[in-house]
Amino acid sequence: MKVWLLLGFLLVHEVLEDVTGQHPPKNKHPKEQGENRIKPTNKKAKPKIPKLKDRNSADPTPKSPSIMVQAMNNGRFQKPAAMMSLVAGQTLELRCKGSKVEWRYPTYLDTFKDSRLSVKQNERYGQLTLVNSTSADTGEFSCWGQLCNGYICRRDESRAGSTYIFFTEKGELFVPSPSYFDIVYLNPDRQAVVPCRVTVLSAKVTLHREFPAKEIPTNGTDIVYDLKRGFVYLQPHFDHQGVVYCKAEAGGKSQISVKYQLLYVEVPSGPPSTTILASSNKVNGGDDINVVCTVLGEPDVEVEFRWIFPGQKDERPVTIQDTWRLIHRGRGHTTRISQSVITIEDFETIDAGYYICTAQNLRGQTTVATTVGFS
Repeated sequence: MKVWLLLGFLLVHEVLEDVTGQHPPKNKHPKEQGENRIKPTNKKAKPKIPKLKDRNSADPTPKSPSIMVQAMNNGRFQKPAAMMSLVAGQTLELRCKGSKVEWRYPTYLDTFKDSRLSVKQNERYGQLTLVNSTSADTGEFSCWGQLCNGYICRRDESRAGSTYIFFTEKGELFVPSPSYFDIVYLNPDRQAVVPCRVTVLSAKVTLHREFPAKEIPTNGTDIVYDLKRGFVYLQPHFDHQGVVYCKAEAGGKSQISVKYQLLYVEVPSGPPSTTILASSNKVNGGDDINVVCTVLGEPDVEVEFRWIFPGQKDERPVTIQDTWRLIHRGRGHTTRISQSVITIEDFETIDAGYYICTAQNLRGQTTVATTVGFS
């Protein structure tokens, strides 16, 4: 009997499948591949908004929005582009959000303490204003917030902004140089820059050697052109020496830059290499003496001198003179000689003792000493 009932159930199952084309509903029926992919049209599905991926997905730290805005003539503000052009003579006003904002701008404006530039800190923003702009003001303007704990402040990397501005001026394709001739030192262990910067974003700039006269190719491996810096020698070597200049072309006009003397140097980097020498270590009363402190170093590294001498506490009148010059020491060697000379006239008892010279550069300092006494 049970066998007949089971056969009857299977027969009904097959009839239903033939009529409807569907399987009878079953609990926990596993979906086959491709089954029920199309949803009925009478059901409303909530649209899903795709998540926006960061443009540089390889960078784990997303870039923070800029805190800088530019004031426009119509009284509105807009975010400045990474690079933008303004006509010379225009007034530039930049603002950066924050109760304590620091600024950086072209060193030209700082060097001459230019009165055309003003920087103010308001309650909620910092303000930079430049009036009567010129092509010499071309460069990067940046700002950042400060995080302070008492009197100690540090830069807040998450709150910053910057823009590079080309101030175009009629007849000036290059950013003006303070001199007609400049020296660029080629060190084998760091990049060298020929600072041919232009005032027109679209200008075509080429590099040329004066003798023998030819254009120097920028192949992207040895020499590259950077709009913000100029021609960059990535790996300077001896063959790059010589006199070069740049040529810019824009709007059917061309202009030649100032000339640059490229000098190759091989002087070890580090604290000053210092020596000291007195004109005489044994003198008679009433004699005049000189003590010379000498440093041999890199041509573009400045040296500062400080003296300690026996008559200093008694405010003994002395003369101190600092000088420097460049010398060539064989093939490919250019050295800067910096000297400080202290002169004592009419030698007295208070002048006898140790003469101490300290020479300092950006990499450290060196102290040397010698004695001068009565003979």
